[in-house]
Amino acid sequence: MTATPIQEAELRALLDKQAISEILVRYCRGADRGDADLIAAAYHDDAIEDHGGTFLGPASDYIAMLRKVLPKAPRMTHAITNMLIELDGDTALAECYMMTFSRSETADATFDNLTMARAIDRFERRDGRWGIVHRRIAWEWNHEMPLLESWGRGGIAPDPSVLVRGTKKPHDVLYEVQGAK
Repeated sequence: MTATPIQEAELRALLDKQAISEILVRYCRGADRGDADLIAAAYHDDAIEDHGGTFLGPASDYIAMLRKVLPKAPRMTHAITNMLIELDGDTALAECYMMTFSRSETADATFDNLTMARAIDRFERRDGRWGIVHRRIAWEWNHEMPLLESWGRGGIAPDPSVLVRGTKKPHDVLYEVQGAK
């Protein structure tokens, strides 16, 4: 049975949205694992990064800065929610909410942050590859908490030293498993 033009268009739209979704998720993996190559792969070479007041300029300059910062960055986890991708031929507008948990250390204290931001991304498909051409971040809210890591008051792990913990590239379990293929 041959697909109708409408079915082919719907299938193309699903595949395009999936490709864009995976770019956004890999971007977050890159931030969490300190893997700037994954973040760089999200952008086209001439992309602009507007990080909501913390950076504005070529995405290549932003990535160069991340290459220095991420390997030493504290533990963090990005979770994407409420993703909406609007396609228009070879362009797309994607909005996703990003909730970030991170640990911060200052001279005064170690504390945890919970931050919500939205990424508004303009994507283009060039030579068959989707990539961000302009990213704009809007910061929604932030909550800081004193560090209290008891692992469920011992219910998850009475001895937390035995837990396999996430870390940065290349030492994270992800890269160990990928290397075992």
